[in-house]
Amino acid sequence: MSVCAQGHDGVLIPVYNEAPTVNLVLDTVMQVFDGTVIVVDDGSTDGTRDALKSRDDIVLLEHGHNEGYGRALADGFALARVRGVRRLVTMDCDGQHEPARIPALLHSLDATGVDIVSGSRYLPGSPVAGSAPQQRREVNARVTAEINRVTGWGITDAFCGFKAYCMESLAMLSLGEAGYGMPMELWARAYRAGLRVTEAPIERIYFDNDRSFGEDLDDPEKRFNYYMRVWNDALRGE
Repeated sequence: MSVCAQGHDGVLIPVYNEAPTVNLVLDTVMQVFDGTVIVVDDGSTDGTRDALKSRDDIVLLEHGHNEGYGRALADGFALARVRGVRRLVTMDCDGQHEPARIPALLHSLDATGVDIVSGSRYLPGSPVAGSAPQQRREVNARVTAEINRVTGWGITDAFCGFKAYCMESLAMLSLGEAGYGMPMELWARAYRAGLRVTEAPIERIYFDNDRSFGEDLDDPEKRFNYYMRVWNDALRGE
């Protein structure tokens, strides 16, 4: 039996400069999901905000400037709690997460009784479309191995943003990392809190190998070191 009380479901989508895909992704979400759809626009400058403001089927939270992926998620989590969401799915808006998987993630949350179901692009049942950049796969594999060494979870994909959360369990975690390292903080604090974690297969879709992490994080070794710093700080409870 799931740890989540039955009730209102939500989907949370952080968005930054996704004008080419935002309406298509949201339209597809609406076809498969009947609940609250929260979109956090993290200071987009490319027309994304105008597209979002033209819709009446989402709850829109706007950042005046780009505050970071982690901050967008944290603010979305807070809004979901205010809205009474009991089970929450997070996904990206770049077309690399298949909205049709939303019901399966929510079902897995119930069927397994865990606190977090994390999508994995590297399970045997994960369909593949496109080729993942090699250096990204290598960083993901190194980080995933370190998480498993400490936690014993046996996960396969540390950085998938397509997840289902029990909101009551998520409320136990204090998340303050504003940048792309937020998943590392999440895993460390979930481990310290004794949360139960499992994975479910999702599509591995890649069609934008040139996407930048910003600043100097495009260097894979610097990015790995940043992730490890966030991970170790959170493990120490900092």
